[in-house]
Amino acid sequence: MKNRTGKSKDRTSKPVRIFWRIVLIGFGAFVLLILLANWGVFGKMPSIQDLENPSASLASEVIADDGTVMGKYYLEDRTNVDFRDISPHIVKALVATEDERFYNHSGIDGRALGRAIVNLGKEGGASTISQQLAFNLFNGNRARNPLSRAMQKVKEWIIAIKLERNFTKDEILALYLNTVPFGDNVYGIRNASKTFFQKEPDVINIEEAAVLIRMLKGSTLYNPRVNPKMALDRRNTVLSCR
Repeated sequence: MKNRTGKSKDRTSKPVRIFWRIVLIGFGAFVLLILLANWGVFGKMPSIQDLENPSASLASEVIADDGTVMGKYYLEDRTNVDFRDISPHIVKALVATEDERFYNHSGIDGRALGRAIVNLGKEGGASTISQQLAFNLFNGNRARNPLSRAMQKVKEWIIAIKLERNFTKDEILALYLNTVPFGDNVYGIRNASKTFFQKEPDVINIEEAAVLIRMLKGSTLYNPRVNPKMALDRRNTVLSCR
């Protein structure tokens, strides 16, 4: 269509400009939000030193003269273990069920995030192992208010990226497995292995690994001592993911 001066008039140009203006403003606001969160405007963020020396509590063991453990003092019954002392079956089960693209992202899984947004979380969440570790180490309690939870999620993204930059993938997996709760006031893969199977984590077999990892989805619901039938069913679910 031409106007009186003989020049063509694009009727769609104004709506298109408005659309892109909204997109750019929204993107700019999101970037500003990330920067403000990283600077601690919405609450203290962990420093590099905090990331390198996480403050998750450890149990203090009382050792007898012959080297046996007589008892423990703890708020959380947890004992750290190095990655090399964790069974590969545990690692593979964890990655397969919690974050299948763990080795291919840098803290945030864009594909899983897009899927969660499109499907409103009905087909699974988008939290990576790195994000879950960030939550375990520096948040601990899930906010109930949607706005507060959204801000908490932004902080998890930032911390997850920092974790990926400062630790290897193996170190992140070890940190994660050392901090997660397994029920019965048991924290960490070493205590869980010894509590439920009377074994060190490096000798856990594939079936036992599936039971332990599935407990992360429900430490009471899938506890083999409390609900052996459900624990067995969910163990088989984990094995099918491998």
